[in-house]
Amino acid sequence: MELIRGYHNLRPRHRGCVATIGNFDGVHLGHQTVLGQLSEKAAELGVPSGVISVEPYPMEFFAPDKAPARLTRLREKIRALTRYAVDRMLCLRFDAEFAAQTPEEFIERVLIEGLDVRYLVVGDDFRFGKDRRGDFALLRKAGEQHGFQVVNLHTFAIDGERVSSTRVREALAAGDMGRAEQLLGRPYRMCGRVAHGDKRGRTIGFPTANIHLHRTNTPIKGVFAVEMFGIEGEPVQGVANIGTRPTVDGVRSLLEVHLFDFDADIYGRNVSAEFVHRLRDEQKFASFEELRKQIDKDANAARAFFAQRDK
Repeated sequence: MELIRGYHNLRPRHRGCVATIGNFDGVHLGHQTVLGQLSEKAAELGVPSGVISVEPYPMEFFAPDKAPARLTRLREKIRALTRYAVDRMLCLRFDAEFAAQTPEEFIERVLIEGLDVRYLVVGDDFRFGKDRRGDFALLRKAGEQHGFQVVNLHTFAIDGERVSSTRVREALAAGDMGRAEQLLGRPYRMCGRVAHGDKRGRTIGFPTANIHLHRTNTPIKGVFAVEMFGIEGEPVQGVANIGTRPTVDGVRSLLEVHLFDFDADIYGRNVSAEFVHRLRDEQKFASFEELRKQIDKDANAARAFFAQRDK
């Protein structure tokens, strides 16, 4: 998949495509339905398919303290979109200038001049442009004037409820990893590079792979049974803590994974951790010895879970 960063990087060869607009946070089953619809139309018209998205998300720009935790960072979203046969992603920077654009300016600059969109899929509740004045009806009217079709994205429901990023977040927050997997169409994953840590885990017999998440907020916290991909013998099972590490007065979110029966050097490796089962909340311990005893219990609980699952 080709990533186009910013309107200024659009070239004449990018004109002529089918497209959809949205955050696509999580790339869940509802999103996948849209991408499938887009892929079919792209094949029918003989043009590439594209996703138009913004960074940061509008809520993160206008009210960062109230913005919900992201399910996927940009890198993770790109990986997921590639899996679903998206040809291009146009990532536009959402800043004060972008927010001040009128809906008509966005349509003219991005959809018509920049991409020459032939077919556009959006939600009927989609809003865009200054004061959120742009809507589905305005896009339809523009499509009629400029010769491109605008259609509703198909709602995908499970148990009578629409699949959404909000529902995935709710499932993750409740520790219902099975429900999250059902909504996503795959287990929930986080990706990152293994970094050097303070090596405290080694002193208590539990060396960890430390992965900086580069997020101000995470959709999950606590201790989990996990499987790691991107290393020899994948998937490698283990137990992980995701949080701020209150026992050592940590302040930023970190993913620490203790891998079972594994001692290879994986520093610097880009890996994915798949969260399979939630064991408990993160908590603060009075001493390192108490922490060691609890990690031992957590590791045994994770091993027992995998043994039962893999029967």
